[in-house]
Amino acid sequence: MSESVLVERPAPGVALIRLNRPKARNALNQEVRAALAEHFTELGHDPEVRCVVLTGSEQIFAAGADLRDLAERSAVDMLLRSSHRLWQAIAACPKPVIAAVNGLALGGGCELAMHADIIVAGEDAAFGQPEVRVGIMPGAGGTQRLTRAVGKFQAMKMLLTGQPVSAREALAMGLASEIVSNGEVLARALALASEISALPPLAVMQIKEVLLAGQDASLDSALALERKAFQLLFASEDQKEGMRAFLDKRQPTYQGR
Repeated sequence: MSESVLVERPAPGVALIRLNRPKARNALNQEVRAALAEHFTELGHDPEVRCVVLTGSEQIFAAGADLRDLAERSAVDMLLRSSHRLWQAIAACPKPVIAAVNGLALGGGCELAMHADIIVAGEDAAFGQPEVRVGIMPGAGGTQRLTRAVGKFQAMKMLLTGQPVSAREALAMGLASEIVSNGEVLARALALASEISALPPLAVMQIKEVLLAGQDASLDSALALERKAFQLLFASEDQKEGMRAFLDKRQPTYQGR
């Protein structure tokens, strides 16, 4: 497995994926994308993992694609790489994903953060899609996920100028979930992950699945998805445990069954 992406188990139910290319500012070359896809697929199927935290270093999250790897590529080269399949492995992870973002999250780094379900940003974090400044455009969801997160007018400004936004701007426009001090980013993300991991995993996964599936559906279709998932959870042992524990005034123990 590539040493450019590391996996740790810092707490029960929590997996930590760390980008580890400090000399390249955590640029996302094909090796990194393949390693991320492999790790997310594996952790998504691991019953011991209930939440995944994704981070870079304390100085930088990810500075985008590795331009040294792309500068002389042809259109056919890019087509045959099938990079979208590697990104899809991240998007398809059924477990909640929290991005802990310090420093720059640019280009592919911003797109990677947007694959998460929650983004915890440091005070000095910055998010941007600067691809237009090197003659291309985002190719891993930067135009689509960004627009869904912040709306047309904010997305157009970021995409057409290539200018990054600060953590405070990102929070205001809906591109971050919360901001903490730079030194607390990973600790806060891990605390959130542990909190989520203590909750019933079937309900957590259904919430993620229904929210993502319903956001581009009609309201009636999305409500039908929500209703069926709600009803399905009454077949779980965790539903019985959770409600009985509430009535008994004790802490529940969830097994994911």
